[in-house]
Amino acid sequence: MALEVLKNRILADGKCFEGGILKVDKFINHQMDAYLIKQIADEFARRFGDLHINKIITVEASGIAPAVILGYVMNLPVVFAKKNMPSTMKDAYVTNVSSFTKQRDFTIFVSKEFLSAGDHVLFIDDFLAFGSTAKGVIELCQQAGAYIEGMGFIIEKEFQHGRETLQQLGISRIESMAVIESLDNCEIKIKDN
Repeated sequence: MALEVLKNRILADGKCFEGGILKVDKFINHQMDAYLIKQIADEFARRFGDLHINKIITVEASGIAPAVILGYVMNLPVVFAKKNMPSTMKDAYVTNVSSFTKQRDFTIFVSKEFLSAGDHVLFIDDFLAFGSTAKGVIELCQQAGAYIEGMGFIIEKEFQHGRETLQQLGISRIESMAVIESLDNCEIKIKDN
């Protein structure tokens, strides 16, 4: 049910821009449809429920809402990598990532207080495109000695091959709620389940 609602919202309210950009800020990453995100969180919980996870991780800002709602559903703490290191963060894991949408690089930080060796984490984000943000989270987890059990994305742009990149890095459990096959000629084509 949630997947069909999500697909319908992408087709109705998503906007395509040249260069493979899909804008879904009407219901996911600017104005949020909390009920839809709760349905998505329920589906993530179902799909990842067999894993032994003790923490959910995401990157600010668009991943926070689905990660927090999933954390509530699964009764797990949520850690988000920050894009600016606050003066109160004294010891952190640090890496650089590239943003496809913003066309720039940025640094992400996670306090060593909140990501540790032996943590079994689930990464949640709004989009999987080229996999750059997810690669950054993999690097942070490697620095900490934490293990990534799986990665979940609300929308995957299949034609940008991020899944293959993550699989080459050893991530075997990747779940996407909606998979975009193509945005050619700014026509949104969603893959059937």
